[in-house]
Amino acid sequence: MKRSSVVGDVGVGVEDGGRRDAQQGELADLLEAHRTELTGYCYRMLGSAFEAEDAVQETMVRAWRSHGRFEGRASLRSWLYRIATNVCLDLLKGSRRRARPMDLASPSSVETPVGTGLPEAAWIGPVPDGRVLADSGDPAETAVARESVRLAFIAALQRLAPRQRAVLILREVLSWSANEVAELLGSSVAAVNSALQRARATLAESGEAAEPEPAPPLDHEQKALLKRYVDAFERFDMDALTALLHEDSTLSMPPYELWLRGPEDIVKWMLGPGIGCRGSHLVPVVANGRPAFGQYRAGGEPWAIQVIETAGGRITGLNQFLDTERLFPLFGLPLRYDGR
Repeated sequence: MKRSSVVGDVGVGVEDGGRRDAQQGELADLLEAHRTELTGYCYRMLGSAFEAEDAVQETMVRAWRSHGRFEGRASLRSWLYRIATNVCLDLLKGSRRRARPMDLASPSSVETPVGTGLPEAAWIGPVPDGRVLADSGDPAETAVARESVRLAFIAALQRLAPRQRAVLILREVLSWSANEVAELLGSSVAAVNSALQRARATLAESGEAAEPEPAPPLDHEQKALLKRYVDAFERFDMDALTALLHEDSTLSMPPYELWLRGPEDIVKWMLGPGIGCRGSHLVPVVANGRPAFGQYRAGGEPWAIQVIETAGGRITGLNQFLDTERLFPLFGLPLRYDGR
């Protein structure tokens, strides 16, 4: 998916000869410098990479059109976050909460029919790290940011009322002060603190901490685990795969509600309904602060974006997203694997 430029989308600032006015070009550059962090914010708010990018583009267009009325009483960054928050809150009005399959039902069995699948708007979707994680230059900040786009954390955020969601993200993830958040929302500090307290309580009930812990970088052991996973999956060696799975590991496949828990059921699925995955090839990518792969089946057709979760030297989650027509371009992957 190609990102749109601010100037190109609103149709201003480009002269017939291809030259842009210097002042307009400078403004466009200033706005574009905030695109990645705004996309990360909107993704946490909305749970969809596609909706997040649409929300940021709308934010940029609104900012471009109203910049003449920007009085500079707040920083450009704060002003953009205010616009982005309003865009997200508008999008969330009356919308259904996005979730993961494990948020909707108990584990299925191999005999459970797959079903027809739910629409894209029902699911938390994956996102490439490069789209949402700006390079702050601070390894500690980067580690916290990676943890704050985990699929489970994004799903937990969707349990919150939209304004509570905004408060928690701004306060706990982005480290804004209560005064700054109150000004952004046109609210009081007391109301912001109350919303934050309620948001923390809701996340605690879901088992998620309101303030993400720093995500450690991949160490030698984790890299070796992933290498063994790729080898086992591509050889379709179920004994080797079983040895890598945690006893409570899960397999999910949005847009289908069906999900499985435990190595035994996962392997039964692979050898039954999932037998078409035999002979697949995995191309490494990075999604939601975690290692991921683009999965191509033996014939070269794209099948899934796999987001891999690990803990304690084992794989705890195989999250397979099957909307390949949109997801593979998002991750910069071709829609046909030619062996290279």
